[in-house]
Amino acid sequence: MKQLTVGVIGCGNICGIYFTNMPTFSVLRVRACADIDMAKAHEKAEEHGIIAMTVEEILADPEIDIILNLTIPKVHAEIALRAIAAGKHVYNEKPLAIAREDAQHILAAAAAKGLRVGCAPDTVLGAGHQTCRKLIADGWIGTPVAATAFMVGGGPEDWHPNPGFFYQVGGGPMFDMGPYYLTSLLSFLGTVRRVTGSAQISYPERIASNKDIFGTRIPVETPTHIAGVLDFAAGAVATIIMSFDAPGGGNLPFIEIYGTQGTLSVPDPNYFGGTPRIRRGGQSEWTDIPLTYNYTENNRGLGVADMATAIISGRPHRANGEMAYHVLDIMHAIHDSSREGKHVDMTSSITRPAPMVIDMLVGILDE
Repeated sequence: MKQLTVGVIGCGNICGIYFTNMPTFSVLRVRACADIDMAKAHEKAEEHGIIAMTVEEILADPEIDIILNLTIPKVHAEIALRAIAAGKHVYNEKPLAIAREDAQHILAAAAAKGLRVGCAPDTVLGAGHQTCRKLIADGWIGTPVAATAFMVGGGPEDWHPNPGFFYQVGGGPMFDMGPYYLTSLLSFLGTVRRVTGSAQISYPERIASNKDIFGTRIPVETPTHIAGVLDFAAGAVATIIMSFDAPGGGNLPFIEIYGTQGTLSVPDPNYFGGTPRIRRGGQSEWTDIPLTYNYTENNRGLGVADMATAIISGRPHRANGEMAYHVLDIMHAIHDSSREGKHVDMTSSITRPAPMVIDMLVGILDE
């Protein structure tokens, strides 16, 4: 089978799971990694049996087909545009970019060169959410009319080794965690046509309690509690709350879809598996639904493999730039609505990606 070669830029906290998972897909070959801190690049290269390169070297390497961009959000656009200029497909960690304009430039530059843009999250391709998508499509809850999505907890300063960027522009709970929830909602319900939101910075400063940086003061530059209402083009209305301001956590569902005949409880969108549950009208108990697809563990890298497979076959890939841009546009629109005190009509839209194929062997993404 034909393979595409991957070069990884960014050897921070998230890279390990990608390095572990990508070689399990026959369509991918991981060749090299790069980081602004070459010590990190050499450490990861030695650990995973690949080559350490500078960013300039990895972009110039003619053997590399895809750049997996795992840098911090504020340089996602810069690295993606450099990769595209070098003639390489690019798959970004989320979000696609911080600014809408930068994301538009990424998509336009790639289109002009006939290159693909992919973007996390790919958890939506996992068994939990694909099973939920099929349940909706098969009419188990009737026609969806509403939805809720909640991520309520404390901030990452308690555990993350470098939490500062979570509180800079382009961070916060919406830009950090929102893509998981929004991508799932878009997969289930399609394009969002209008957004309303309220957002606030509840505390101007955070204090790190991670033992390695204990007591470090972190200025907060972006809202940390965001509430939004999403009107979908197909008719459903969703409520979303993303918060770093509840250190005691909450007792809310992750995502629920409410239909004319019942309710679907969706597993945590930050993971690939989980247990979907349904309660139909007239029933007093929830029913656990068995998963009907592959990929139930931490399968990050699935989106990269799907994009590589799609490049070879010529089909659209699922974790694509259009979807990622609509997510980014929605997140900004919620903040814009809060700041400007009005509804925001969306100008972006999506074509829902195809569902995953049932009964495919793990590691194979096309028949």
